[in-house]
Amino acid sequence: MTRVGRAVAHVDAGAIERNCARLRCELRDGVQLCAVVKADGYGHGAFPSAAAALAGGASWLAVASVQEALAVVDERLPARVLVLGPLRGGEVKEAVLLGLDIVVSEPELIAELSALAGELARTARVHVKLDTGMGRMGVRDPAHATRIVTAAATAPGVELAGVMTHFATADERGDAFFEEQLRRFTDWVRTVKQQHPHVVAHAANSAATLRDPAAHFDMVRCGIAVYGMDPFGEDPLARGLQPALTLSSYVAAVKLCRAGESTGYGRRFTAAADTYLGLLPIGYGDGWRRALSNNAEVLVGGARRPLVGTVSMDSVVADLGPDPAALALRETPAILIGAQDGERITAEELARRLNTINYEITCGLTARVTRVHHDEDEVLAVGEEDEYDDGMFLV
Repeated sequence: MTRVGRAVAHVDAGAIERNCARLRCELRDGVQLCAVVKADGYGHGAFPSAAAALAGGASWLAVASVQEALAVVDERLPARVLVLGPLRGGEVKEAVLLGLDIVVSEPELIAELSALAGELARTARVHVKLDTGMGRMGVRDPAHATRIVTAAATAPGVELAGVMTHFATADERGDAFFEEQLRRFTDWVRTVKQQHPHVVAHAANSAATLRDPAAHFDMVRCGIAVYGMDPFGEDPLARGLQPALTLSSYVAAVKLCRAGESTGYGRRFTAAADTYLGLLPIGYGDGWRRALSNNAEVLVGGARRPLVGTVSMDSVVADLGPDPAALALRETPAILIGAQDGERITAEELARRLNTINYEITCGLTARVTRVHHDEDEVLAVGEEDEYDDGMFLV
């Protein structure tokens, strides 16, 4: 048994594997799946998430930086690794040394990569990015982008590996701009493929992958759906996705709160009648946002309980109700994201409460939350055979 923390994120690697297999079912033969594992696997852990994604059928991995790539460049992970973000200074050399695929949108970088490739006796693999409307990295002018493609294809030591774009509104159903971006990229890819038929064209994120097969091209780059969250902010189960992360804590103490008494900073909750309050040792220091004060629920004893009062750095409080039987809930599991006895709280629900997106919910979990990775057969549902001792969560 392994001692872990007072706030725990259980990550089901089997769910990640099954989500990737489900996404592969969307793709025609020959289209590759790139699993995006940036931001420490969207808060799930980069290396174990990458391993599970590859087991589920992914063949590429994507990260935001060279620093993030270090977590997944490993002989146990046989995949190409694409760095999506910009590089500066020594990162360019490090990327070539590590054999990473990198994104380019200016000819100057091609020349630098060619020189480095000769110096290091390596090949620099590049993906030229056309900005079809996202307005971030990439070249807006297709003709200019084509010139960079030509430079990459002819520069010594440089391999033209891919051409790409990124959608701004794929997750907004009915938005016509997605169709416009798709048209622009399709037209450009058609031109590029005439000269470079083997280049890998890729554009689709999770939303675009599920929205329109025409956006799949040669590869899709899926992030949020890999982790079992819905790119449209709806119910992931309805889309055949299985949330991989369960966020849990436990009821550290239970006390009676009399009518008129309060709890928490600023006295933002005052009991209208006698009730029992349970203290959970998780707070904004763990990534449980302060904006959830009086604005969330937690699963305790198989029932939804409102979280009351102000979220503190290290704790929140749940209203366990007026029944003295609530005293017996001390030391029992508390589920903040996940399922318990048929009840379910999703990252999508929390995102709606915070007027944000599910990505931010899991990415926002801090390093103070212990990550426990397992397959569903290795550990029973949280709360069935987990143990608590002196405030520590044992698995």
